[in-house]
Amino acid sequence: MSTKFIFIESMDILSTIPQYHILIGAFLVFWLIWFIGKRRHNRYNRVPTEEEVAKKLAEWNPEPLINNPQTSHPSLNPRYVTSRAGKIIIVNGKDCLNLGTHNYLGLVENNEIEKTAIAAVRKYGVGSCGPRGFYGTVDVHLELEERLANYTDTEEAVVYSYGFSTIASAIAAYCKRKDLVFVDEKVNFAIQKGLDASKANIKYFKHNDANDLHDLLKKQAIIDEKNYKKASKIKRFLIVEGIYMNTGKICPLPDLVALCQKYKLRIFIDESISFGTIGAHGKGITEYFNIPRDNIDMIMGSLEWAVGSIGGFCVGTSFVIEHQRLSGLGYCFSASLPPLLTTAAITSLDIMKNNPQMFEVLKENCIAIHNGLQDIHCLECSSFSESPVKHVYLKDKLDRSTEEKLLSKISEKCIENNLAIITPVYLEAEKELPRPSLRLCISTLLNKTDIDFVLNMLKKCAEEILSL
Repeated sequence: MSTKFIFIESMDILSTIPQYHILIGAFLVFWLIWFIGKRRHNRYNRVPTEEEVAKKLAEWNPEPLINNPQTSHPSLNPRYVTSRAGKIIIVNGKDCLNLGTHNYLGLVENNEIEKTAIAAVRKYGVGSCGPRGFYGTVDVHLELEERLANYTDTEEAVVYSYGFSTIASAIAAYCKRKDLVFVDEKVNFAIQKGLDASKANIKYFKHNDANDLHDLLKKQAIIDEKNYKKASKIKRFLIVEGIYMNTGKICPLPDLVALCQKYKLRIFIDESISFGTIGAHGKGITEYFNIPRDNIDMIMGSLEWAVGSIGGFCVGTSFVIEHQRLSGLGYCFSASLPPLLTTAAITSLDIMKNNPQMFEVLKENCIAIHNGLQDIHCLECSSFSESPVKHVYLKDKLDRSTEEKLLSKISEKCIENNLAIITPVYLEAEKELPRPSLRLCISTLLNKTDIDFVLNMLKKCAEEILSL
């Protein structure tokens, strides 16, 4: 009886369902069967013949990714380098005296560094297997950090695997939302990205102008007096470069330190260029100005310029540096610096420590080229005389496009005449595009004959191009 009752009740329920629901359900079932059958059929489709493929390809006419491309654009006509970036570099098959790469101390082709790097590969392999906190720390990482701390006369150092991420990560590790950061308007792109990541309140002051910074600080002090409670909770920072990548000028550090002490600012310095180039022992801008290291909260730098390796570092007090081991994103989440490059950096530091005369040679070469540039009347150079990076501009200022074209032609003419000088390239995303220039990178490898050749050839090429 119960079974019959259930059957009758089920029929009653079905009779209440609208017929169009049944039709939809049936359609979905048939569609599913057709879809499965089609997939199985397609799986065993025959392979098209070569004639069919050729016919399809002949009919295919893809749309261009870029309409009306500029065939003369530098990206479509790259220069080819087929050698190491040492004193001589082969560009498009020509042997050129190299003033285009940041090999300030001539360590790129150093035989001692090469031998230690090869030995490190045989001992550790190529990679480091992960971030520092996850099986990526090797004994040479700890040794390099200790050597850097000793060399810079600081308590502790931390090493990153990439110079750009060092600067960007270190800034974002300390500067947070609602913090107040005073920054030179000409800082490099790595600092700009660090500021973007920090989401802090940024106030830019005129390039290398301590007086303009002082004016900003005085205005901020008036604002703070009106709301002392709020002001007391705001952290304040000053971020500058030792020698500016985009201008070659040295920052007025004594004046900046005095302002930091007066207005209670923490100061961070990017010494990517000044480390290993200025100061009696190449220790950077603090040694150059004879300013105690404990007056600087943190020094950041790259191992990719003077040191001739890859990676970056930060040095300072243990309290400041340890914070990055948990907060520096480039440290926590990037694979650590490969042991062979770490060993190369250690060897470079040994060479720098044992050969302080190399910094005097670099200084003399920088000053000699700087003085010689003043005699080229169609060009001008406002970079720091002892800076290994020189930015050379046209004497007569023109619109940006015209200057770029003329300087590019001068660069090409120099390369044709065996002198590698380049025009720096900037990203459109930068805060403010620097004025077009020729960038000269000076090294200890140059002798008097080389310097005379550089100055004479640059003058000749510039005058030829600008006279057209």
